[in-house]
Amino acid sequence: MKRMHYLAAVFLFATGSLVIAIEEPQYKVIQTGEVFEVRRYEPCLVAETVVNAAPDDAGNQGFRILAGYIFGQNKGERKIAMTAPVAQAPAKIAMTAPVAQSATAGGYVVQFAMPREWTLETLPEPLDKRVILREVPARTFAVIGYSGTWTQGRYAEHLKKLQDALAAAGLAWRSNPVWARYDPPWKPWFLRRNEIWLEVD
Repeated sequence: MKRMHYLAAVFLFATGSLVIAIEEPQYKVIQTGEVFEVRRYEPCLVAETVVNAAPDDAGNQGFRILAGYIFGQNKGERKIAMTAPVAQAPAKIAMTAPVAQSATAGGYVVQFAMPREWTLETLPEPLDKRVILREVPARTFAVIGYSGTWTQGRYAEHLKKLQDALAAAGLAWRSNPVWARYDPPWKPWFLRRNEIWLEVD
């Protein structure tokens, strides 16, 4: 199975500096199950792009587009700190931004959360029109975590485990799954932190 590579190393060598993801979305755990926990995430700002590609290629392509934005491909050439995780989900609904709206029936949304110091007014405008900035409202997700490789087989295995556990707990989900990865591709596979999120009521 083809592995997903994010190309983060390319940007590290290009900039000659170390980029460490130290900020993560804020949430509160409101319920804990045997294999999952339910989290209430606070609103946040995101930069995202839609990539019409297979799952393994979508994360790779989306990361390259979004990394360009945070590393200075924006008006003012401002640098924005990298955060974790990088989120990927099927694109099935319209995406909105303050000045534009686009929709896609396929592909994947790849998304970076913006550091909390920024607002929509202060974030620099992307030079790449494929990058959309928007505010994401507070949401509640059921989350399963796992370590290991980024294969589609492991993703599907843990998605089913999460869905089965939610069904057994009487919890309904109402979203496409979000695949969240917290680590760079050079981190040993057995130390990688991965999650799958399903939005619940």
